[in-house]
Amino acid sequence: MVYVESGERRRQVIDAARVALMREGVGRVSMRVVAAEAGIPLGTLQYVFPTKLGLLEAVIDDLVDEIARVLRASGSVESGLENSIREGVRTFWSRLVVEHADLQLLQYELVTHALRTPGLQELPRRQYDSYVDAVTSWFTAAADRSGETAALEFSQLARLLVGGIDGLLLQSVVNPDNARSERDLERVIDMVVAVAGISA
Repeated sequence: MVYVESGERRRQVIDAARVALMREGVGRVSMRVVAAEAGIPLGTLQYVFPTKLGLLEAVIDDLVDEIARVLRASGSVESGLENSIREGVRTFWSRLVVEHADLQLLQYELVTHALRTPGLQELPRRQYDSYVDAVTSWFTAAADRSGETAALEFSQLARLLVGGIDGLLLQSVVNPDNARSERDLERVIDMVVAVAGISA
């Protein structure tokens, strides 16, 4: 086997795990399935990630990093907090929901599987805390650049936004209707902007 640097191997395994998890579902994916998807021996996979818990944590971290990258790439932090909320959420929805419904299903499966599996119950808390942390950081960057403040702490505002989007995501997975989802998304954005109480 050709030598691959540890960072590159880790990336290869996480990518393979995401593909396998989206295709098979969380409950049916074993370390052996991920190794086969990555095209590496099981022993190599277990060297990189000794446990399935460690691998699932890495997948969750990767999903959260992707959300944070999309929010940062929306470019909206330069033009004030309200615009950041509006443009960032729209960008998130178009790139990670409309184009990747299977990714959203995977995130829900990770939560439900972990809640029902002994030893994995901490994963959903980590997953949602990470979502809130990513959105809080994004809000903070936008407010710092514009010199604005909000009536709510950014962490609370982030929890409200994550909760609102989470409900829309679940509806979208269960009963896909892009036009309805986009209308509802605009109302969630309006509610978050209104409750934020943004001031210069």
